Amino acid sequence: MYLISNDIENEIVIKKSRFIGKLIYIDDINKVNDIIEELKAKHKKANHIAYAYIINGMEKAFDDKEPSGTAGKPILNVLHKKDVTNVLAVVIRYFGGIKLGAGGLTRAYSKSISETFKLIELIEKN
Repeated sequence: MYLISNDIENEIVIKKSRFIGKLIYIDDINKVNDIIEELKAKHKKANHIAYAYIINGMEKAFDDKEPSGTAGKPILNVLHKKDVTNVLAVVIRYFGGIKLGAGGLTRAYSKSISETFKLIELIEKN
């Protein structure tokens, strides 16, 4: 099991849509809503703020009005593959006018978080 070394943000563009991936260290499930509300206030024009977390054995995936299972679940799958805990992974999407379809959305949200993970170190949890 691993922890992220620091909070990080990364942006990718897929078919004119901006995907901003964020990894945030968090050890209190009660702080998730506060962080999401802060991001909504900062990114008022974003179309979707999808997220997933694993915190002390608890996990959740949220699609934020994307088709069911195309945003939060792919993000959560990346967290499982990376074997991390105490992390909130968020993808903020600004729609670029081109529909991606269910498969395209799944790949885009997965890629956004996977690319963000490439920018940080993982620390083994004791």
